[in-house]
Amino acid sequence: MLLLGYWLPGGAHAVTSPDIGREQRLASEIQDAILEGDVTYLTGDAGHRFLAIQTPAVAQPAKGTVVLLHGRGLHPDWANVMHPLRVGLSERGWDTLAIQLPVLDKSALYYDYVAIFDGAIPRIEAALGLARQSPSGPVVLLAHSCGAHMAHHWMARGGPAALSRFDAYIGIGMGATDAGQPMREPFVFEQMHMPILDLYGANDYSAVRRMAKARRAGMARGGNPKNAQVVVPDADHNFVDRGPALLDVVANWLDTL
Repeated sequence: MLLLGYWLPGGAHAVTSPDIGREQRLASEIQDAILEGDVTYLTGDAGHRFLAIQTPAVAQPAKGTVVLLHGRGLHPDWANVMHPLRVGLSERGWDTLAIQLPVLDKSALYYDYVAIFDGAIPRIEAALGLARQSPSGPVVLLAHSCGAHMAHHWMARGGPAALSRFDAYIGIGMGATDAGQPMREPFVFEQMHMPILDLYGANDYSAVRRMAKARRAGMARGGNPKNAQVVVPDADHNFVDRGPALLDVVANWLDTL
């Protein structure tokens, strides 16, 4: 797919649309390899169909549904973070729905992705709409890395109507960008009055660790007593080889809802 755009200072190439061709290649690569869960397609912007993976709770009725948003340029069954959570949470009693977010070329940077954040909005809303069809438990929005940027972009644009569509939020590795590219859009924690879990690795990117105090202050202004900020020891931004520890923190916090 041809991407139209222009060059920006700092090495970013501002594109005007997601790379649908790469998204389709990712889908074809993973959909036949899914052993746990069911591949489905949801409809987003302009009728575009995007891949999603539904994994029902092993024990029914489910405690609730967790909608998972992956990191930059990845897919909903990514070996780190996404797969351990979408499968592990189903074993811990939660239905999960992991969706494909818009992607760009592998070389794209944070500022490139900012230009396509709008493309995530109809996908997040379609996923939450499907999750709301479940008769049991809360709907939780979980977002990792660039997925968190996209989630907060949607919340900022949608305001109270967007915030009313889910019952709790989990952000993992929030604040990751690239060198020389500070965040363009702030997080909206002060508007979020539902329970929030802010989770990151002890060896996470410096920006994620540096912003922890500000995120905690924003959550405090949101005011929910179940808010928590947890640092996972010996974990990097992608929780390589730390999937079980990540799962334990998320599942244990979910059980407090």
